Amino acid sequence: MSHRAVVIGAGLAGILAAAVLSAAGADEVIVLDRDELPEGPEHRKGLPQGRHAHLLMAGGMDAMEELLPAAELRKRLLAAGAHEIPLSSGMLALTPDGWLRRWRREGPAMLTCSRALVDWVVREAVREQTRVQVRKVAVVGLTGSAERVRGVRVATPGGDTDIEADLVVDASGRGTRVVSWLGGLGLTGVRERAVDSGLVNASRIYRVPEGAERFPLTVVQANPYVSRPARSAMVMPIEGGRWLVSCGGSRGGEPPADPEGFLRYALDLPDPIVGRLISGAEPLGDVHLSRSTSNVRRYLEKLPRWPEGLVVLGDALATFNPAYGHGMSVAAFGARVLGRELGRSSGGPGTPGLARRVVRGAARAADAAWSMAVSQDVRYPGVRGGRPTVGERVVTAYSRRMMKAATGSYAAASVIWDVTSLRSAPTRMFRPRAVLAAVAGSPLPRSAEPPLTEGERAVLQSLDRSGV
Repeated sequence: MSHRAVVIGAGLAGILAAAVLSAAGADEVIVLDRDELPEGPEHRKGLPQGRHAHLLMAGGMDAMEELLPAAELRKRLLAAGAHEIPLSSGMLALTPDGWLRRWRREGPAMLTCSRALVDWVVREAVREQTRVQVRKVAVVGLTGSAERVRGVRVATPGGDTDIEADLVVDASGRGTRVVSWLGGLGLTGVRERAVDSGLVNASRIYRVPEGAERFPLTVVQANPYVSRPARSAMVMPIEGGRWLVSCGGSRGGEPPADPEGFLRYALDLPDPIVGRLISGAEPLGDVHLSRSTSNVRRYLEKLPRWPEGLVVLGDALATFNPAYGHGMSVAAFGARVLGRELGRSSGGPGTPGLARRVVRGAARAADAAWSMAVSQDVRYPGVRGGRPTVGERVVTAYSRRMMKAATGSYAAASVIWDVTSLRSAPTRMFRPRAVLAAVAGSPLPRSAEPPLTEGERAVLQSLDRSGV
């Protein structure tokens, strides 16, 4: 018996889901997207955050390599110019409680490159290793009933037409219409929560100055513990000998789009290091703004009834403020849940109960990233979507104590790295050794200066044209 699967959306979540379905034995896997996909690592319209900083965390990279074991994705990304950044030693990070120290010990690493490069490398690997088809077409609805989705309805020049499928995967991202599509099938009452800090991202590309090729990733984090808007900035190395510089500000503290204002914004942060670095670097384009940054959770897994034949993954299920760098990893986690459920199934993509199990599993896989993003965003002035709950306040207080300890405690820092890299669940923070590290605090005094080597300090001074 042949099986056809249709995936809505050719972003990271959709392409990974398509790879999983193909590997599981689906005879035909069709990916539908309204965009014309670029032939190289280029920005596309359907990815509103594509021009801004993206971090591929260790947990997400692990999941992608599990899904495409023969593709050697890490090697492909590094060969294409991505950078591997050890969290323990490869970055300068100013937290609300001081600079994190750098340690000469191993820990998880993240990959940094443009989002366009990640999407292109993964898409090319899937094209090489599977028979997945990608078609440019707009999906306008689902077909079937409240009991079983039978396919999708697409818009064509000659009118709407239906494509039948044993399984439909909605991976259409932030703009998903899944709630209204379910309503059209008679399934209503989906609970949604949106937490919107009003964050605006402003990003600009620079050429890495000569001599600064090995300068660490540098980030000045936002401070949720003061009654002021979030303001942050990051200098991140990407492919092609370039820096991607992103500034972010929540409602009332938004970064500007003009070049002079962009530089001034970076210089006015609690530490001006980002502005000092870019003041002597050559810009390679304009400043790009994006306002598509709210956290949105659709609690589809809680519906009393769920139709067979429909799975929802990635941003269509849970969307995060991109400042936390977890979206790509969560997309991979959802695809991994799909792969594992298909592996347990003997009846293929249309197996009864499979779709509901995948949606529930993907929701659980998104819980940690959702908690980390929302517990911070709800604290900023003017946030829309509620205030911190009592539980969130308790967790936040403990997390801050752990972060304070991490500024000078390797034991505490390693806990933070494991959790933020999504290799460990947040429960890692409550294990006995972690609790002891948080209670003990930092054995070293708070550092008022970034932990630069002499060579890095010389590079910073040589680039600084700010006069600060």
